[in-house]
Amino acid sequence: MESGDRKNSSKSSRNIHVAPLDLSDRNSIAKFIAAWREPLHILVNNAGVMALPEQRTPEDWEMQFATNYLGHFALALGLHDALAAEGAARIVLVSSSGHLMSPIVFDDIHFMFRPYDPWLAYGQSKTASILFAVGATARWFSDGITANALMPGAIATSLQRHTGGLRTPPERQKTIAQGAATSVLLATSGLLKGVGGRYFEDCNEATLVTNGNGYMSGVAPYALNPDNADRLWNESLRLLA
Repeated sequence: MESGDRKNSSKSSRNIHVAPLDLSDRNSIAKFIAAWREPLHILVNNAGVMALPEQRTPEDWEMQFATNYLGHFALALGLHDALAAEGAARIVLVSSSGHLMSPIVFDDIHFMFRPYDPWLAYGQSKTASILFAVGATARWFSDGITANALMPGAIATSLQRHTGGLRTPPERQKTIAQGAATSVLLATSGLLKGVGGRYFEDCNEATLVTNGNGYMSGVAPYALNPDNADRLWNESLRLLA
């Protein structure tokens, strides 16, 4: 890096602030929310875990549901006023084609009765992320807030540390930049002004599918169902009460 580049980089970094946030820890989320002091233009809920061995939070919640969805729900709920203050804020939820593996099993979200399955738990948590986009847009659109979900694609990262690494065929894999493209589109594109409650992949709105099609692409009807979104929203409020 040339000296001029270092100078510009240093100047830019003054606008970057880093704060600790553990989405599986309610106290950590509450501290982050309490420290926020300004309008919030874009909230990208990107953090996640995949196919964990069975783990539970202190509340006895299944860890993938708690981290991939419920922590993001609590964060967005706590930052609602900051988002509303911006006037045209966007929430971007990073989901996955893995949502095709499972709808929300409302009678046993936390695997208290069913044998634990890491992939069903992962799929359920990613369905929840899409339903949050539906529910948040329905409730917060009048506050100028829209929310959309997306599938980033198959990118080799530490996300696959519990699966033995990325096993997607090479021709379907993406670079990190390619994987970020749909998130950037949802966060910034003028084409999506006032658009919410939808699911995107490869920088386009996904096609509705009627079967799992090998968990490859498309969006399941249950993930966009407004009744499911309402039920999940109410259950999330109950859990966090």
